[in-house]
Amino acid sequence: MAGKILSVANQKGGVGKTTTALTLAAALSRMGKKVLVVDLDPHACASVHLRYYPDAVEHTAYDLFVTPEEGWRELWGKVRHRQEGQTFDVVPASIRLSELEGDLRDRPGKGGIMKMSLALVQDEYDYIILDCPPHLGLLQINALVACDLLIIPIQTDFLALHGLKLLFDSIRLLNKVLPEPVNYRALPTMFDKRAGACRRVLELLERKMGGRMFSTIVGVDTKFRDASAYGKMVYDIDPNSRGAKAYESLANEIVTLL
Repeated sequence: MAGKILSVANQKGGVGKTTTALTLAAALSRMGKKVLVVDLDPHACASVHLRYYPDAVEHTAYDLFVTPEEGWRELWGKVRHRQEGQTFDVVPASIRLSELEGDLRDRPGKGGIMKMSLALVQDEYDYIILDCPPHLGLLQINALVACDLLIIPIQTDFLALHGLKLLFDSIRLLNKVLPEPVNYRALPTMFDKRAGACRRVLELLERKMGGRMFSTIVGVDTKFRDASAYGKMVYDIDPNSRGAKAYESLANEIVTLL
């Protein structure tokens, strides 16, 4: 059975997008699931977290877009990476992803390249997670077209709601041309129950999103910062931390949902 494709996106940066993509991948792999993470962000935060430095990696996500279709199968054998101790596969990012708008300007069907390419390896995984750049463009469109579920991390802060509006505008435009509307769920992140502003934003999100919000709420947890500093997952640092438990909860929700 083909694996489910999960895209993690928000038009605003700094909302826990990369933390969500990587920690969810780790949580699902701890459940025995086969997981692939594709870093589509030219800033390569997910890749660098895992110590895949763009300048040192020969084959990256950029190659999936510019390689002719007949070369995809061979490329998939080169573009996936897994280091010792890592529990899921990774396709690292490249700064050249930022050049794709120009490189593919005249290519027909450029919004569906990722979906077609992933179809070649989809049966090898239970879940494929796409970490998206924080702006609408060819990369994010490819991720939205490809995904079975869009996960929208939303920092429980009033400024973060502006990025949410931009993303929903993009979804509405895409839904006019896609055969099926984008399936999405919001994930509240960086929640501090002691802060009244966080509680008010959470209440507002619950009213706005209705049934389109995960039950899981990811709180503030310094263990995420510690894990990033060591190039580890939070489960390697403290598997019983609040953050670790939150993403276990999210993983269980997704398994049930899909």
